[in-house]
Amino acid sequence: MENKEFTKFSEIEYVRPNFKEAKKKIQGYMKEMNQASNYKEYKEAYQKIESILLDVFSMTSISSIRNTINMNDEFYDKEEEYLNKASAVLALTMLKLQKMLLKTKFKKEIDSDFGPFLLKQLEYSKKVSSPKIILLSIQEGKLSKEYSKIAATAKTNFMGEDVNFYGLLKHLQALDREERKNAFLEYSKLYKSISDKLDDVYTKLIAIRCKEAKRLKFKSYTDYQYIVRGRYDYNKDDVAKFRESVRKYIVPLCEKLYEEQKKELGLEKLYFYDEDLTFKDGNAIPYGNKDELVEKAKEMYSSLSNETKEFFEFMTEHELFDLETKEGKHMGGYCTFIPSYKAPFIFSNFNGTSDDVDVLTHEAGHAFQGYLALRSINNMNQIASTSEINEIHSMTMEHFTYPYMDKFFKENKDKYLYHHLTNAIKTIPYLVCVDEFQHKIFENPKMTNEERRNVWKKIENTYMPWRDYDNDGFFSDGAYWMIKQHIFLYPFYYIDYALAEICALQLFLRGKEDFSLAWNDYLNLCKAGGTKGYFDLLKVANLDLPFDEKTIEAVASKVEVVINEFRANVK
Repeated sequence: MENKEFTKFSEIEYVRPNFKEAKKKIQGYMKEMNQASNYKEYKEAYQKIESILLDVFSMTSISSIRNTINMNDEFYDKEEEYLNKASAVLALTMLKLQKMLLKTKFKKEIDSDFGPFLLKQLEYSKKVSSPKIILLSIQEGKLSKEYSKIAATAKTNFMGEDVNFYGLLKHLQALDREERKNAFLEYSKLYKSISDKLDDVYTKLIAIRCKEAKRLKFKSYTDYQYIVRGRYDYNKDDVAKFRESVRKYIVPLCEKLYEEQKKELGLEKLYFYDEDLTFKDGNAIPYGNKDELVEKAKEMYSSLSNETKEFFEFMTEHELFDLETKEGKHMGGYCTFIPSYKAPFIFSNFNGTSDDVDVLTHEAGHAFQGYLALRSINNMNQIASTSEINEIHSMTMEHFTYPYMDKFFKENKDKYLYHHLTNAIKTIPYLVCVDEFQHKIFENPKMTNEERRNVWKKIENTYMPWRDYDNDGFFSDGAYWMIKQHIFLYPFYYIDYALAEICALQLFLRGKEDFSLAWNDYLNLCKAGGTKGYFDLLKVANLDLPFDEKTIEAVASKVEVVINEFRANVK
């Protein structure tokens, strides 16, 4: 892939993609593919199509990034609406291209050039791609946009400051328990104020998603999404076994950790608003503003490896970040790519807690993988893998950067390490809650709002028996499910974080014994991108399957030992 030159992200000119012109050019190159007398001619025509698609995707990516940076920007708000509709112009042409590739007489050459997984992907993709669902996809996109705007524009005043949800979260780590409680109550109140709208949007999303699955002849939306998400090597029964292993081995470890936390905080009862405060004298907070944290990250990546040094210097030189919380900004954090410029982009909402450093390791893990793959893989379909692999890239980077945390936390480095590692474990039960909730929802898509809340309460009691909302009527009633944007925007994604964390912890534990060996396994996984299936990519990094109960048992046992070591180092 060619690399377009640029200086800073903010200076890249956005040019609205001409989908009709792109379609016309692609159809011309498809004719050349059909008429090709040899593989060289066939491949050249195909790569010209890829170049067109890369340019289109790059512009849509730029529009999306700028829209999430400021959802009140009318230009990019309207542009996103336009792109959501106009992109349908290419849909039928892409389906025809897909069929052409699957029927080609050059299958052996393609397998030799790109690996056999490419055509396997296209075979599965054919099952979930159809003009029958184009209009439904557009409707789904509109509803997703509606959800994002509702959540992004919700704000309140707390302690004299106008804040959104992320602005409230930092107060849940305050030393003053009353401040934590009041922030939690305000958080609950703010969600309750938009809950009717969120319930309505989700009800409509469920209906549309079920229609999509039905039109494509799937038994359920769940089955449809497993193929969409590239889960060719395992099924929902395997995931159910994984959730059970979490309940059996991870949940008891979490109960121990929360009991220790309760004692550390000197509390008779640990409520939800206490969970984020690990130490009585406060969690480790990074030193420095946004620019200072980025500079420290640059030093860290310069020390970690030659590859990360080159990568992070590229990110800073071209200002490929938007990190600070501001009015109208989309919630959450993400990493995306602008492939024509071979550039990753990191988006976040800094809030003055250790989460800010987590962004500079987690999202940088995604960005690092993309940076490598964009320079080594010549097929856009194989730059990234499925999310349960992609999250290994990010989560492993979080753990591999532990030795450099003194740069950010100075004398509180050990507090951060203990907090981060225990949080990595304590998050897993919540991840499986979100996954089981979605499975239950699409087993019975006609559920009422109240029934959905009852389902959440039951699941939450199974995997998070310690959770207590201190009689807050809204969240105690089972409404906590709606805080997770993945349920609205990225159905069935969230379990991938749990599967990936088990693998990331394997690499972390290996690295404690031999870092060069673990780093080499990690680097190989990053460079492999999406050139292989899930099981084969795990083999590339010498990782044990998360679906094996013994894997979960071993990881839980070994990590508990490290957690105790980290705790002993805290002064």
